[in-house]
Amino acid sequence: MLSWLVSLRWLMLIASLGAGLGALLMFWIGAVRLALGFQGAIAGVATKVTIAAVMGAIDAFIFGAVLLIFALGIAVGFAVDLPETTLARLPAWMRLGGIGEIKRTLMEVIVLYLTVDFATDIAEGQDHAEWTTVVLPASIVLIATAIRLTR
Repeated sequence: MLSWLVSLRWLMLIASLGAGLGALLMFWIGAVRLALGFQGAIAGVATKVTIAAVMGAIDAFIFGAVLLIFALGIAVGFAVDLPETTLARLPAWMRLGGIGEIKRTLMEVIVLYLTVDFATDIAEGQDHAEWTTVVLPASIVLIATAIRLTR
């Protein structure tokens, strides 16, 4: 029974593969957005549009990098059983301390994403902000405070 349960760890490779494919997709989206930013800058399109495209590309690249880290971390940490000598040679970002570390990292990524999203919205927005503009930064502060309190 125990050996059957342990063999289920290979299902984690499906999660790892999904995160890896998601990372490739985000890298592609980032490259397309960056190309649109270059195209807009060369064509002389409004600066706000170019800035928004570049910020969106950065956001996609960051999220893709995080997904790649998750994919490798899940594969190394939960699916593949590596010898201690090999584990010691791996970089620290590939050695996950457990599911709690994954959750904390995901929360930090959400704060980063919301921050870049807010900055992109401001770059694309009009000159006059409304009261609803305050909701997103307030949410960012509350989530960041919650992360800080959980440490």
